[in-house]
Amino acid sequence: YSPFIREYIYSHGWQSLHNMQLEAARIIFETDDNLLLSSETASGKTEAAFFPILSQIYENEPQSFGVLYIAPLKSLINDQFSRITELTDSAEIPVCHWHGDVARSHKSRALEHPRGVLQITPESLEAMLIRRPSELSRLFGDLRYVIIDEIHTLTGTDRGNQILCQLARLSAASGALPRRIGLSATLGDLGAAAKWLGA
Repeated sequence: YSPFIREYIYSHGWQSLHNMQLEAARIIFETDDNLLLSSETASGKTEAAFFPILSQIYENEPQSFGVLYIAPLKSLINDQFSRITELTDSAEIPVCHWHGDVARSHKSRALEHPRGVLQITPESLEAMLIRRPSELSRLFGDLRYVIIDEIHTLTGTDRGNQILCQLARLSAASGALPRRIGLSATLGDLGAAAKWLGA
């Protein structure tokens, strides 16, 4: 991990990391594979994904949004915005949350200087794809990762299919082929979820 991540771990008094977090770091650092993380609530899935990803984009800064975090609920985005901002503050990695309740000025700053992490709902991403087709290459041309949270609510649903279509359209318009990270607390069929994530 980058020094700012190690400092975050030490400052929070963590004596060790969970096996899931260590294995997620190994896969993200050492392979080009997509990754599906499924474990109980409050088990450290967010940190398992973001510790290595933020380390990578800190050491090799993308020239657009580097991480696209998609979540089905505005409340989840708001909660994760606070957690991820705490992680990134000392490294000066920008984090933008984007949904209908977010101030226009916050969105405008992100559009002017697209860097770091963009957190967004499927509906807001759809609006961006429709309203800003000529800007997608500038905004997402160096996108490295797509993190999809709560995928158990999306697999095999119309909303989930919408997200897969959005990712295909985004790649076609921007030229980026980001790795996909799926997060979920409850998954009955891991194989089906993995197949959906990579579709």
